[in-house]
Amino acid sequence: MVEIPDTLPQRMFLLAYDTRKQRLALRGERLGYVLRAAALTELFLDGRLGEERGKPVVGTDGPDPYGVVAQIRASRPRAWQHWVRKDARAMVRTVRDELERGGWIRLRPRRVLLFFPATTIEVRDPRVVKELAGGASAALRGRPVAHVNSLDAAAVALAAAGEVRTVVPRSESRRKRDRIAELTARSGPAAPGLRKAVRQQRATAASAGT
Repeated sequence: MVEIPDTLPQRMFLLAYDTRKQRLALRGERLGYVLRAAALTELFLDGRLGEERGKPVVGTDGPDPYGVVAQIRASRPRAWQHWVRKDARAMVRTVRDELERGGWIRLRPRRVLLFFPATTIEVRDPRVVKELAGGASAALRGRPVAHVNSLDAAAVALAAAGEVRTVVPRSESRRKRDRIAELTARSGPAAPGLRKAVRQQRATAASAGT
């Protein structure tokens, strides 16, 4: 059996990897939104975060690997999409480095146009991505929602909200709308917050003409 990462942010990072093209299908700030939403979702499912009046609140004590609970505790009440957007790019680097240390990915430095430094990401064992994708696919298309593993359900909810097309293709997001809504309801309020953050990002880019 293939071993896969335990945490939802690490799983979402790998699910955003296109094994055919050997690169991330989602990068930059948008990927950061997905990873932040994954961290929020995991905290919510574990009871470390709750919700009051549409905003996250600190729940039970427990690990806070990305410092998200500490941020929320130190802040006035803010909407979920605020916490999805906060420190999004830094979140990508954090999760990427975790996966490298854990031996899941390999980072190779390179130069763009001979001058600009960049990093190529290689998944060490493509079977890991295949295993994660299989769980997400079963959640989207298979067994009754009540019997779906909570992390697989969350992966689909986050992928649909964040438009991670390696997990939920555009055609499936329309055809499986009701199923996605059920999985999202199981996964908590961070996925809808992610959807709002993505829409805000798109509106901002449109108004700026980019």
